[in-house]
Amino acid sequence: MDYSFAGKNALVTGSSKGIGRGIALALARGGANVTINCSASKDKAEEVAQEIHAMGRKAIVVACDVSDLKAVEDMVQQTVDAFGSLDLFVSNAVYSDRQLLVEADMDGFRRTIEVSMWGALHGVRASAQQMLRQGKGGAMTVVSSPHSIIPFPTAMAYNMSKAAIDHMARTAAIELVKFGIRVNVFHPGWIDTPGERKFFTEEQLKEGAEGLPMGRMGTSDEMAHGVCFTLSDEASYMTGTTLTMDGGVGLPWWSKRTEGKQ
Repeated sequence: MDYSFAGKNALVTGSSKGIGRGIALALARGGANVTINCSASKDKAEEVAQEIHAMGRKAIVVACDVSDLKAVEDMVQQTVDAFGSLDLFVSNAVYSDRQLLVEADMDGFRRTIEVSMWGALHGVRASAQQMLRQGKGGAMTVVSSPHSIIPFPTAMAYNMSKAAIDHMARTAAIELVKFGIRVNVFHPGWIDTPGERKFFTEEQLKEGAEGLPMGRMGTSDEMAHGVCFTLSDEASYMTGTTLTMDGGVGLPWWSKRTEGKQ
């Protein structure tokens, strides 16, 4: 299902590839103009912008580090300068190193928290300030993870960050609801994205996917549909809650597929 975002202007962090890319393209298909954000993959971000232009929508690329509050505030202003307003915001940018706590390189540990936690807060804060100035409401979705609930080993900094932004988003929701600004959380499962190749080989991804309750990894397009729902008018009575599309990862382990056995 495609949702209508005609006349809306959106900013999606971490949208040069993976889930963020899928969200940006889905918003554009629905009629939105979109700011594409990246940290280093500017060539990939430009490709996304070109696809959006081909749909007849406007798109700009802003390369910045979301852990830098001033840079995020500037990115919001660039969005307004280009499109006239900011109506929709998606916090998707993330960084993650995977090591056991006792062996973790603390620079990588801190970087994970700076991008994944502080980056999300910076985006929500700057976007909320702009939406308040506009005085016509808005919608935001924070892409989090089942890691906020399930303590996956070797991912402590990431787990901590995701748990924090879940509560951050709910707090923002209760503070902003009276201004017509909705804030929700989205939990994707194990999704087939370029980022997963940082941690796993193709063979490991295939083997791991077969062990999931649904027997496969999710796709960025599937996740984009979920995020777009939370931002759409169809979800106008939804704020401060979490939409989960995790392929059953959060179910008890004994619920996994048993290849037809009873």
